[in-house]
Amino acid sequence: MPRPRIPRCLRFNPDVYYFKPQGIPLRFLREVVLLPDELEAVKLHDVDGLEQTSAAVEMKISQPTFARLLDSAYKKIAEAIIKGKAIRIEKP
Repeated sequence: MPRPRIPRCLRFNPDVYYFKPQGIPLRFLREVVLLPDELEAVKLHDVDGLEQTSAAVEMKISQPTFARLLDSAYKKIAEAIIKGKAIRIEKP
């Protein structure tokens, strides 16, 4: 049985939960799900400009865990852009 997940400190709550390519109805699109902690990691690192170590402290997680979240988020965002998928941001 895996170890229980430690709760993460999430402060950002987006107003928009879907992004999709223009001109294609949502029912025809596959979607990529971006988790709230992945979105928080992208915001802290890319929007707020924090280094991984200080951003990890903000989220109350280790730096390697933060790096894995960031990597996962980047892969999902890249897949959505390259393959024309919708991005759904899961609500916390």
